[in-house]
Amino acid sequence: MTINLAHHGDVDATAGLVDLAVNVRQAPHPGWLREAIAAADLTRYPDATAARAAVAARHGRPDRQVLLTAGSAEAFVLLARALRPRHAVVVHPQFTEPELALRAAGHEVDRVLLDAPYRLDPAAVPEDADLVVLGNPTNPTSVLHPSATIAALARPGRTLVVDEAFMDAVPGESESLAGATDVPGLVVVRSLTKTWALAGLRAGHVLAPEHLVEALAEAQPHWPVSAPALAACVACMSDAAAREVEAWLPRLDHDRRHLLAALSGIAGATVAAAPHAPFVLLRTERPELWNPLRGKGFAVRRADTFPGLDDHHLRVAVRDTATTDAFVAALREVLT
Repeated sequence: MTINLAHHGDVDATAGLVDLAVNVRQAPHPGWLREAIAAADLTRYPDATAARAAVAARHGRPDRQVLLTAGSAEAFVLLARALRPRHAVVVHPQFTEPELALRAAGHEVDRVLLDAPYRLDPAAVPEDADLVVLGNPTNPTSVLHPSATIAALARPGRTLVVDEAFMDAVPGESESLAGATDVPGLVVVRSLTKTWALAGLRAGHVLAPEHLVEALAEAQPHWPVSAPALAACVACMSDAAAREVEAWLPRLDHDRRHLLAALSGIAGATVAAAPHAPFVLLRTERPELWNPLRGKGFAVRRADTFPGLDDHHLRVAVRDTATTDAFVAALREVLT
């Protein structure tokens, strides 16, 4: 069966449905962030200098190890254009854009498929792979891999790409490699899309050794990141922004625990892996439950478009407890 790697949750979350398909935080933008974006000078070509310095300072790296991108999706396209892997490997289930970008650039891709509960085994990755891509925490499984386990994948001559789009939803970013400068060939991709709810702004960055940043920059067009997106980068890298995220995390943990507790009482649906991100992967006895759930007014992310999963899987975003209770009631109805 051909898997549609280009399918994403925004396709599932159509108007009129409660959106549990898109794993972007649903919260008002703080005033300081709105003000920073609104104050961006649209009359001049974007200058990434300040944003690059802010990202570098946030992760304890020199500026030359940072590249600003139009979201993480552009980062994966740049990697596919700039690198010439002989043996590219993508660890699945995970975000499908890296593999999609590699294939679009003409590269062959091997898949390492992890079985439930989707914990990374470095021995499963072929030794001769010179490009390895994985997520942490991983979309859609919500699994958080130990940073030491991921770092063990590094080899001389290998580029190791880690998608950390959801790492700021982990307390203390405990397993992040964003500040690691001693792991050979490490590329970390980050995004403002999820926690700061800026999917429409397209703001992200790459952290990598200088020679890789230079290679990726050569594959970029001029002025790839807009002035408002650069302003958001500066604002979201501040100490105050970091404190705001830390203050939100207990609420996220509470809402996630509430979702897990509610799901535990439902026959025919199980949580497929221990979640550490703002979403949960479910496995259901009945296939294609996203269709009857739509009839109940809820959009969930169908997960059969992720390699390694099938139509018994769906991804559910963590929302407030009232939304969770209504969703779980609907899920119980469609299962019975």
